Amino acid sequence: MSDTNIRDRNGDSAVERVDVLVVGMGFAGMYNLYCARQRGLTARAFEAGSDVGGTWYWNRYPGCRVDVDSVQYCYNFSDELTNEWRWSERFASQPELLRYCNYVADKFDLRRDAKFDTRVISALFDEETNLWTVRTDKGDVVSAPYCIMATGSLSTPYKPPYPGIEDFGGEWHHTGTWPHEEVSFTGKRVGIIGTGSTGIQAIPVIAREAAHLTVFQRTPQYTTPARNRPMTSGEQEAFNARRDQWRKEVKQTFNAITDFSPPTKFFHENTPEERRTYLESRWEIGGMPQALMETYKNIGVDEAANSVVADFVRDKIREIVKDSEVAERLCPPSDLPIGSKRPPIDTDYYETFNRDNVTLVDIKTSPIERITAVGIKTADEDYELDAIIFATGFDAMTGSLLAIDIRTSGGASLKDAWSDGPDAYLGLMVAGLPNLFLINGPGSPSVKANMVIAIEHHTDWIMEALDHLREHGLDRIEANEQAQSNWVEHAREVAEATLMPVADSWYVGANVPGKKRVYMPYFGGFARYLKTCEEIVADGYRGFQLSRTGENADTSIVAAQ
Repeated sequence: MSDTNIRDRNGDSAVERVDVLVVGMGFAGMYNLYCARQRGLTARAFEAGSDVGGTWYWNRYPGCRVDVDSVQYCYNFSDELTNEWRWSERFASQPELLRYCNYVADKFDLRRDAKFDTRVISALFDEETNLWTVRTDKGDVVSAPYCIMATGSLSTPYKPPYPGIEDFGGEWHHTGTWPHEEVSFTGKRVGIIGTGSTGIQAIPVIAREAAHLTVFQRTPQYTTPARNRPMTSGEQEAFNARRDQWRKEVKQTFNAITDFSPPTKFFHENTPEERRTYLESRWEIGGMPQALMETYKNIGVDEAANSVVADFVRDKIREIVKDSEVAERLCPPSDLPIGSKRPPIDTDYYETFNRDNVTLVDIKTSPIERITAVGIKTADEDYELDAIIFATGFDAMTGSLLAIDIRTSGGASLKDAWSDGPDAYLGLMVAGLPNLFLINGPGSPSVKANMVIAIEHHTDWIMEALDHLREHGLDRIEANEQAQSNWVEHAREVAEATLMPVADSWYVGANVPGKKRVYMPYFGGFARYLKTCEEIVADGYRGFQLSRTGENADTSIVAAQ
């Protein structure tokens, strides 16, 4: 197929016509573009950034790096690519990850079908023509039968509406929109708001440079040491040699990550001394939270088991942090299960609070009242600052999608569909919005899995669905509302059977005022999710309505169980 220019139905603007529209050019957008092209489909991608990379284009803050082993956090569709690229560290830094994205874009010439510095503002589905038409802030108008939202789960930065920011006389930055030029904090008094994964990565690096760093913490976090280190070429080669086997193994895991021994015992099967020794050994391994979260069975479900591991981390904090009062402020409360917030990994995070130039402020007991001309005012004190960093996270999973006006000519809209929380069938499609696909949407494992593996699975599923439609003379696929409802209920039941929804985390949208509290990721595990997706396809796309434009040629309208 080839792209053409046509007129829209009103005849008043030129419309570029392609087979597939892709919104975003991070890992997901690039792979979708590659796969569409491999099938002979024409495609047009739009990206708000000036180049490829997505998360790794925008997040350039000090200390930014991936928290999945580099050899597992990369594409698997090309053996040639795998054999050409060499990672320098166990957990690659942002500059290296961005170089990797650029290398992929160069190797497969992906930029020629993408337009950068361009934000999609609307997407309208015409039910008569079976076309999605997207419009951008640069005046582009492009139509295609299929639209893929590769907008990212963590791509809409959230900055709390503290009054007075316009009065601040110093510099301020959000970690999610960090400047491309170097930012120096040498000799400066710096304040950082937020101690989630981003803050935990940035704080140790900034503390080594700033004259003084004031950390404004709302909720203390559990974090485990990364144990990052340089990678040898032998390690990379050894992993690549078994990558085919790894591709099979990773599909049987809970979170699309291997090389952590699954738990074999319940915590009560060990004595307290044995538990301590075992947990110490996993602490020394470091890396992804599986080092601790997969020590004993039912840690994510059983409060007693969870408390054993949580108490161990609290004891570690008290061992590392010399000031006992500061240590207690860094200890997560007893009613916050470990794993219920995104569990980060760190390099010298707790050790940083032993520095003379670091101050910890508890903004839960002494809230920030406003930003002033010279710093930050809390309920108890004024802090004079030269720079402020907002490490306040994102409007996760739904923010980037709801920022686009997505609707149909029949009146359905994503905003209305998600007015009471995000509903999606398998996290892939939303009932009422035909031919619109989500990558790692709400109701999929997404952020609870290795994102690159999840991206490849979603993309492959979508492309195979397009193959199926074409082979059967069909051109429309839509999630059945009852199937979607059943899946959402299943995902809710799975989550509520665990301790995961307990925390006021971005997993449930609690970091954004007014956002409906829903546990958005699917917590049934990656392996279980893959099996469900395979069964649905094998059963004739159960739960989806497949048809041909202008006809009622349904092949399956059976609700998923």
